[in-house]
Amino acid sequence: MQTITAEELKARIDKGEKPFIIDVREQYEFDEFNINGHLIPLGNIQSALPELEEHTDDEIIIHCRSGARSAAAVDFLTKQGFTNVKNLTGGMIAWQAVEG
Repeated sequence: MQTITAEELKARIDKGEKPFIIDVREQYEFDEFNINGHLIPLGNIQSALPELEEHTDDEIIIHCRSGARSAAAVDFLTKQGFTNVKNLTGGMIAWQAVEG
């Protein structure tokens, strides 16, 4: 499984990059804190496949709170033929630690 660290992602965003990010947490978690990813809760990832098809070969970074749900989403999308899906190691917990 491909991964990206919170430090790597933050550095890229700080440089002005706009990676395609999917947040697989629930709405209430997204409402509390988010990094402007596309909210697709893990339970909805299969039904979201049609809207994600245009990104089959694009880099997709997936995150959740700690990395477990996003790992499941990465595994699922990879099995569906997506070629460049990465899990944000440590999820939003790691992100908030980097943000300070």
